[in-house]
Amino acid sequence: MTRETLTAREGDTLDELAWRERGLGPADLPRLFALNPGIADLGAVLPLGTVVVVPAAAAPATPVRDLVQLWS
Repeated sequence: MTRETLTAREGDTLDELAWRERGLGPADLPRLFALNPGIADLGAVLPLGTVVVVPAAAAPATPVRDLVQLWS
């Protein structure tokens, strides 16, 4: 699994940072805690500059267009 890092801004919580930067929700928090051992010990609000490891963003899927036939 490819990983990337995010850096916490002043007042960030783990879930807020993950949502803002990657669109990750509550269901992703256990994975974030597993990727960042000891991060819970920092408290609810992350210290400024805390580096957080997250799964790499998935490549966007190619949009599929419906085919419209004018004559059958």
